[in-house]
Amino acid sequence: MAACSSDGRADRGGSATHAGGASSRAAASPSSLSAAGAARWRAIAAYVGMWRDMAEAGETSDWRSPRLSRYATGDALSTISRGMYADHLNGFVYKGRPKNHPKVTSMDPPADPNTVMISDCGDSTRWLKYRADNGRPADDKPGGRRSITAEVKQQSDRKWKVTRFAVKEIGSC
Repeated sequence: MAACSSDGRADRGGSATHAGGASSRAAASPSSLSAAGAARWRAIAAYVGMWRDMAEAGETSDWRSPRLSRYATGDALSTISRGMYADHLNGFVYKGRPKNHPKVTSMDPPADPNTVMISDCGDSTRWLKYRADNGRPADDKPGGRRSITAEVKQQSDRKWKVTRFAVKEIGSC
């Protein structure tokens, strides 16, 4: 499996990738891969990019950040924007970064995919919600590992974006 770092490099080992940090190993660029390999690489890069941009926008609960649409569209973008807007209204911000462990579970069509499904066991232990007014934790929830599934599609402009995702409860992976 490949995972991508935030700087766009692929990680073909099993090392975890932080949404805000680089992976420990680099690999081939998408131009040196097969169509399926390039799709896998680009889909994971978009998935990790979505979480990185969400974490950065979450620092101020900026639901209007143009960065949110770089790697998310459709239901995914709507879910992120609505959540950020609610946090903004309630005076919450996020600190830290999530840690992702994305794996491609399917590609369609297999030889030259335009849709990639990703499974992740994301870790929010170091990405928590705080009150913007006093910097205290918003609740007593410690974060943790959650099962995440995502659909990533190649758009008409050839860019890859997350179109929908689902996050399960803490302890689900």
